[in-house]
Amino acid sequence: MKKMTSFSIFFILSLLSLSLASQISITIINNGEKLEPQTNWRSHDEVMGLYESWLVEHGKTYDSIGEKSKRFEIFKDNLRYIDDQNSIANSTYKLGLNKFADLTLDEYVSMYLGTRPAAVESEERISDQYLPSATDTLPISFDWRQKGAVTPVRNQGRCGSCWAFSTVSSVEAINAIVTGDLVSLSEQELVDCDTSNKGCNGGNMERAFNYKAVVGINGYKRVPANNEQALQNAVVHQVVSVGIDASSRTFQLYKSGIYTGDCGKSINHAVNVVGYGVENGVDYWIVRNSWGTNWGENGYVRMQRNVQDTAGLCAIAKWVTYPTKTASKSPLPLRTKGIVRILPQQQTCYQGNSPCSSS
Repeated sequence: MKKMTSFSIFFILSLLSLSLASQISITIINNGEKLEPQTNWRSHDEVMGLYESWLVEHGKTYDSIGEKSKRFEIFKDNLRYIDDQNSIANSTYKLGLNKFADLTLDEYVSMYLGTRPAAVESEERISDQYLPSATDTLPISFDWRQKGAVTPVRNQGRCGSCWAFSTVSSVEAINAIVTGDLVSLSEQELVDCDTSNKGCNGGNMERAFNYKAVVGINGYKRVPANNEQALQNAVVHQVVSVGIDASSRTFQLYKSGIYTGDCGKSINHAVNVVGYGVENGVDYWIVRNSWGTNWGENGYVRMQRNVQDTAGLCAIAKWVTYPTKTASKSPLPLRTKGIVRILPQQQTCYQGNSPCSSS
C-alpha cells in the first residue's frame, strides 16, 4: 500500500513538472520573439534551403561565416514575419523574400530611404492646375507605361538617392509627353553635382528640379497637399514625384498585390505615381520605385487609393510635385557643357567618375 502511494505521488509530481516546463517554454517564446513554437513552423533544414537559394538568386555573398550566420538569423526572422502576415485572411497584398530579406528594419531604413521634404519656396509653387472640379471626367484607370512615357525600373543600390531617381523619371515623362520622344536619362549628374542635395545621403526632388543643368523643363509646381482627387487629376496629365513613408516592415518585404499596410506620415522616400486603377473594388495607385525589378511587382507597388486619411496611404498625397515644360524647351535635360547626353544608365549607387563640369 505504501509502495502504491509513493508511486502515485511520484507520477502526479512528474505530470506537474512536465506541465510547468511546458508553460515556462511557451512563456519564454511568447514574451521573447512572440512567435509560434518551432514545431508548428518550418524546419531548420527547410529554412536553410530557402536561405541558400535566396543567396544565389540575389547574388549575395558575405565576408565571413559569422556574418553569413548573422544574416541567416535575420532572414529566418523575416521569413517568420512573412508567413505570419501572409496568413491574414482577406489581405489584398503579399510579402515575400525580396532583396531586403537579410536586413533588419533599421538597416533597411538607413540604407535605402533618403528623401528630405522641402519647405515651400513660395505660395506660387502651389498650383491649383490640377484641383478637381465638377466638370472633370477622369478615366476609371490610367497608366503612363502603356503610353510610352515611362522608362524601365532602375536600381539606386545602397544609396539614399531615391530623390534623384524620382526627379529623373518625372522629367523623362514630361519630355516624352510634350515632344513624343522618350529619352532615357541618368541620375548620376544629380547625385554627383547637385550640391543643394546630399547625393547618397539624401535630398529632395524640388531642389533637383531647380538644378541648373535640368534645362529641359521650365520649373516645377506642387499639387495642393492632402488631396487624392487632385493627385489623380495630376496623374492623368503627367507622371508626378511624391514622397511617402516607406519605413514599415511590410513595405520593406512587399511582394505583390494592393498594399494596404500600416505606415506613418513621416516622408522618407521618393517615388513616382505613373497611374491608377481598381481591382476587386479596391482603388490603387501605380507607384514606380527605384529598387530594381526584384522588389515588388517588377519594381512597382500598387498602393491603396482613396483612403480615409486625407494625406493618403503612407502620406502619398502629402507632398506631390511635378516638372513643367513647354514644347519649345529642349527634350534633353540634365546636360552640362561638353556632355551631349548623360552617362549610360547604371544599376548601382553612383560614386566616382563624376560627370560634373567645372567650366
